[in-house]
Amino acid sequence: MTAPYQQIAAELRQRIASGRIRPGERLPSTRTLMREYGVAMATATKALTTLQQEGLAHSLPGVGTVVGPPARSRPPKDAVPSLNREELVRAAIAIADAEGLAAVSMRRIASDLGVSTMALYRYVGGKDALLLRMIDTAVGDFPVPAELPAGWREVIETVARQQWKAYQRHQWLPSAITLGRPQVLPNLLPYTDAVLRAVAGRLDPSEALYAAITVFGYVRGVALNLEPETHAEQDTGMTADEWADDQVDQLAAMIRAGDLAGFRALGMPDGFDFDYDLDVLFEFGLQLVLDGLERRLRLR
Repeated sequence: MTAPYQQIAAELRQRIASGRIRPGERLPSTRTLMREYGVAMATATKALTTLQQEGLAHSLPGVGTVVGPPARSRPPKDAVPSLNREELVRAAIAIADAEGLAAVSMRRIASDLGVSTMALYRYVGGKDALLLRMIDTAVGDFPVPAELPAGWREVIETVARQQWKAYQRHQWLPSAITLGRPQVLPNLLPYTDAVLRAVAGRLDPSEALYAAITVFGYVRGVALNLEPETHAEQDTGMTADEWADDQVDQLAAMIRAGDLAGFRALGMPDGFDFDYDLDVLFEFGLQLVLDGLERRLRLR
């Protein structure tokens, strides 16, 4: 019996052969395949990986999986390509940026780099070790500035916004970093350290650490919405505002049926226009968090 991923790969292969999807054009995303075929993400990812291994498609950062081989030429089979850890980690990050963390595997990276899978283990040791290096490298692209403002609030704002930029660029990153058992990494610790320095002497040690965790958790929490929103827009072809406009009639009916006074106080469903923007939400929530911390500092 043919496996589901093989069936999906076969149909995509036929679309490519017939010219329905031409070289350079984007293949359906994993989310689209999940919805279209009713399969799990791992199955959809494996179907796309199969085509990449066959040389029919490749991963393009910021775009997805596109038809055709990658631009870089592959070495002859008997050649021993040069490889370094930085290149390996960057290749993994490029895959995660384009297709999500689930698409990253040692086999996939080896295929993209034109080397054997076993060759990679000499550089990173395994998938778990690779993930740690990916996190550290991605965070390191957005370091805490060497010169920080004088005020404690401005310091935390600077650090939080820098973290937010990292999450925007690498949307798999919020789900890879953990809150309760954070990874101890050289490029990650300075974020916490900057917040601790900002509140040093103002809070007792436990409170200071809880404050740093709260700020980190807030930014990460909002950032967890970045990747699903990107996938939703790719899969539906609709922005968040366009999707909301499409739900207006249903929302209005539910507000009227439930007599939802809170929504009515906003002027909904008839006269309220709301523009949903994750950047605005991030800044709004950040100020609420810092307002609460400021009150705590005044009490202390």
